Amino acid sequence: MRRKQLPAVLGAVCLGLSLLTACGGGEVTYKDGTYTGQSSVYENDDGTDDGNGYGIVTLTIENGAITDCSFETYDIDGTFKDEEYGKEDGRIANKDYYNKAQKANAAREEYASMLVQNGQLDGIDSISGATINYEEFVEAVEAALSEAAE
Repeated sequence: MRRKQLPAVLGAVCLGLSLLTACGGGEVTYKDGTYTGQSSVYENDDGTDDGNGYGIVTLTIENGAITDCSFETYDIDGTFKDEEYGKEDGRIANKDYYNKAQKANAAREEYASMLVQNGQLDGIDSISGATINYEEFVEAVEAALSEAAE
């Protein structure tokens, strides 16, 4: 996999790490509100469209804690990846590909739920078959939290 806008990705990772360390090890606090973050666009090196796209996270923070999270993924053209994701012309042409696409789709809700339960990214591991979604999720969460940091 390769990402477009690699410098932006490295900047987001550095920002995320700096937020975690909070200039000397102090704990980061967040302002209450709703914040949105978007990942960079992912493209496959193998020339296929499998997994291409980006993710958007919307976080709600109340009393400094993450109380709600939604995570959506989109194809490069902006098409939402829903229950049709993995189908060709409205039908399942490749059952393995469709199942893999839908497994990744289901992982979106799991990632969002785990973030609310954990209250932070630490301790959230990637789900087998949804690694690209995980990377998009982490990057988008870091972007949203950087907006919320006090």
